[in-house]
Amino acid sequence: MTITDAPIATRPAHRRRLTRTLLIWLLVVPAAIWFVIRGFGLERDRFIQLIAFTPYVAAWSVLPALIALAARRWGAAAVAVLTAFGLAMGVVPRALPNLDRGPGSGVEITVMTANLLFGGADPASVVRLVRENDVAILAVQELTVPATQALGAAGLADLLPYRSVDAEAGASGSGLYSRFPIADPGSSRTEGGFLQAYATVQVPGATPIRTESAHPLAPAVPESFDGWRSDLAGQPQADPGGTPRILLGDFNSTLDHKLLRDLIKSGYRDAADTTGKGWIGTWGPYDGDPIPPVTIDHVLADERIGIRDVEVHGVTGSDHRAVMATLTIPENE
Repeated sequence: MTITDAPIATRPAHRRRLTRTLLIWLLVVPAAIWFVIRGFGLERDRFIQLIAFTPYVAAWSVLPALIALAARRWGAAAVAVLTAFGLAMGVVPRALPNLDRGPGSGVEITVMTANLLFGGADPASVVRLVRENDVAILAVQELTVPATQALGAAGLADLLPYRSVDAEAGASGSGLYSRFPIADPGSSRTEGGFLQAYATVQVPGATPIRTESAHPLAPAVPESFDGWRSDLAGQPQADPGGTPRILLGDFNSTLDHKLLRDLIKSGYRDAADTTGKGWIGTWGPYDGDPIPPVTIDHVLADERIGIRDVEVHGVTGSDHRAVMATLTIPENE
């Protein structure tokens, strides 16, 4: 071999090395971009929908990190490891119960939220969940007039006789049902067009609780993205100096959406996140659609309210699952 032959002989190996490095970076970069968008709340357009699947991306991001480390591509490995760690810090705590769940003493009640899928959910299934789980407050979304009548016929009025209901055709109707007397019932319409029923629930022996059935517009198509954003931004903030609030419903957003995280930071706790059950899916494949489960139904409770437990149950005829939270309401002074 002559001296001039050496560079030629090394070219294929050099090309293979460059190709492997490029392929590794192609694996690393998408998750890194995802991490930046999620971390800084930069979701726009279709990423509003995609960001809901962050837990799946977080699990996948471990693979590029392992590949980069095994291949000794240290630059790519550093980015991949930091990405996987950052995504894990965002999603892993949801599976870990919080030490601080709020006050442990007070009046204990169970609340429940259920999206009725254009009013088509089986009323007997909803009423059975209320009865068997001793639900005291029920929030429903996509409540139609026929669904209101069917729930009453199935026995809901006997269990929860007080109500604030504003039913409509389609997906915009809303309802709030209570075992206990209510005051100031009503509903408001979001900028996206959905109704949100509300009332102040008078739990015996406890401080009054302002309760609202939340339902921001779904970011289903590009034309609804602005409405989704304005509806989430317009949700009632917690009021540390006023009446404690409970927001429960179909928020059409997960804890990976910055607008929901900002709402919680105003003075709420997410019940599922607090109890270590924040990974349980509430929407997706439950009516047969091939969609990975995501958690878009939430119970948000004022920080002055204790959170004891959360359960998630299927609802026949709905693409959402019902979310129940056992809460401790402060005693009336």
